Amino acid sequence: KVNQYESQQIRELLEEIGLKMAESPEKPDLVVINTCCVTHTASAKSRQYIRRARKQNPDVTVVVSGCLPTVQTGELDTPDISRLDGIYLIRNRADLSATLTHITGSKAAPAVSQRAQARPANPIKPKNDDKIKHKTDGRKDERMMDDKGSDSAVRAPSSLADHLSSARRTAALPSLTCFRGHTRSFLKVQDGCDGYCTYCIVPKARPFVHNKPVDQALSEAQTLIEAGHREIVVTGIFLGAYGQSTVRRRNWPDRRSDKLADLLDKMAKLPNMGRIRLSSLEPGDMTPRLLDTICENRNIMPHLHLALQSGSDAILRRMCRQYRVEQFRRTVELLKSRLDRPAITTDIIVGFPGETDADFEQTVELARQVGFAKIHVFAFSPRKGTAAADMDGAVNDALIKERSQILHELGIELGIEYRSQFLGQTARVLVENNNAQISGRAERYFTVAISDPPANLEKNQIVQVKLLENHEDRMVGIML
Repeated sequence: KVNQYESQQIRELLEEIGLKMAESPEKPDLVVINTCCVTHTASAKSRQYIRRARKQNPDVTVVVSGCLPTVQTGELDTPDISRLDGIYLIRNRADLSATLTHITGSKAAPAVSQRAQARPANPIKPKNDDKIKHKTDGRKDERMMDDKGSDSAVRAPSSLADHLSSARRTAALPSLTCFRGHTRSFLKVQDGCDGYCTYCIVPKARPFVHNKPVDQALSEAQTLIEAGHREIVVTGIFLGAYGQSTVRRRNWPDRRSDKLADLLDKMAKLPNMGRIRLSSLEPGDMTPRLLDTICENRNIMPHLHLALQSGSDAILRRMCRQYRVEQFRRTVELLKSRLDRPAITTDIIVGFPGETDADFEQTVELARQVGFAKIHVFAFSPRKGTAAADMDGAVNDALIKERSQILHELGIELGIEYRSQFLGQTARVLVENNNAQISGRAERYFTVAISDPPANLEKNQIVQVKLLENHEDRMVGIML
């Protein structure tokens, strides 16, 4: 979600500079690849996009941003990428805006710092004019606040901050005015992680924990509302750490934070605010204040994504997670006691080093006890640069595949069971497509297909639907 949000920011920046999207089969002058490297698969796809861009158009300038260039894993050091001219590798995120402005030939472009690793490329001219067009609509550049509440592009130690160029201080990516192509808009309010779960590369890609100031987050949310978005998904790398300078709860005052709850309470009361949905949280994030806020604001959806990862305390310790099974179980029980049939969705990693049959059975049993509405199953694969990559006790691939299939089938079973309680009832559905089979998301996030929709039903409407059928991956209903 964070990468998608940042891709939209890049789009808006390029449009402000004066560029426009190249429509197929038109050949682009510039390709920006906003990479992900959280898994080997994501990294491989990112590298594939780089090669494909140059193969299809050898003269195109390619800017590679996102997580992959920032981690020192050597995955971009292959000759077919590193030796190509016209490829800019953004090693420091703060250089992205300045780099894009610079290579488009803008006279107003600030100097690009040397940390923007790049090879020579011809300046790119806007398609709609020979000059760069600058919009002056009074919008603020995106800023993140540090733990003292001051504005800075990146919260960093003073030794690093001293080296930030003026370009990196002033050329931030813009706040969003719309999340183009989507009914639901993501809104990033937090970035960075220093938690170092042993399987995760993110702390190396985004090590500085920083937050969007409350007033800017609310202003951006209001702008997205005015753009027509009926649902805003509040997201971050570690959303529960909003307002903190670290994700490690033991270093927080009282080991808990109500700053996310305070932000959501204000956001829920914005004029014409539709739905608010939260991205991933952990049990420790569910403070009494946050739960009260969700209960008191009906437009905050009764859907919580709590990342479990494993139902075994032994594996959670090896993962360096900040909770244990009993805390997870108690949190779910509390949510169910306060909210009306909340949808609890989760992530589970299968085959983590050292995972025994008993560990896996504990995970299966906990999943059944919780009754997850949806389970995202991830087969463990060692990620270079993480502690787990060097751990003993590797689980063989065949067993990982077998366990993944068991959890996948369990997830389908539990999803059907969860949704069955809504048969014959009414749900408010946000229509997300206008294809042959019109469908959308209900309050509790499950997909609802609409039978015999009226001809005037359009994308981005919220409609009342009576739920009549429950299928493997969705419900089916009729509009009222």
